[in-house]
Amino acid sequence: MLSRFHDRRHAGQFLAGRLDNYAGRDNLVVLALPRGGVPVAYEVAQALNAPLDVFLVRKLGVPGHEELAMGAIAEGGLRVINHQVIRGLNITEAAIEEATRREREELAQRSQLYRGDRPPLVLREKIAIIVDDGLATGASMRVAARAVRRLEPAELVVAVPVAPPETCENLRFEADEIVCAVTPALFSSVGSWYEDFTQTTDQEVRDLLQKSALAGTGPISQS
Repeated sequence: MLSRFHDRRHAGQFLAGRLDNYAGRDNLVVLALPRGGVPVAYEVAQALNAPLDVFLVRKLGVPGHEELAMGAIAEGGLRVINHQVIRGLNITEAAIEEATRREREELAQRSQLYRGDRPPLVLREKIAIIVDDGLATGASMRVAARAVRRLEPAELVVAVPVAPPETCENLRFEADEIVCAVTPALFSSVGSWYEDFTQTTDQEVRDLLQKSALAGTGPISQS
């Protein structure tokens, strides 16, 4: 019985085993939430013989308390606002717009950093599998799923190695299929389910995307 994943690579291999019904599909793409989702998604993409890309989401932090999210933005232009937080803290529209502007700049910089000159994968009419290294509240994944849905994939799948059962259940309205490989009833944090949860670096993200591209699976533009 699985107690913990050795590392993100092991988690990706384990998750890929739960997705083998997608292997070999010619319209399949795998999207990773950076940075921690990339090593997991790389293993999934290799196992399924699918192109790999990142999908970028940025939290909108409360001014002065950036660790607290008042919303989030994602590639494709989607912005989700937490009106309860904004009303509770009397956050002004100007502050929201400033945080949005700053994080959109960061999104553009991260896209350039990770992809270089390669365009994002085209998702229209594809089976898109969004992968992260685990979910706690699922807030970032929810925003990502909604943003990917706007890009008109034929099917949207959310796949993670570990998450609490209630989080997986709450995401079922956001995707056509949710694959949570391990759903422990007692869940403290994503990191507690890894023996090695060392932070993934930007360079590792770049290297894995490049390695995937050299293997002939992505990220390349597909129309």
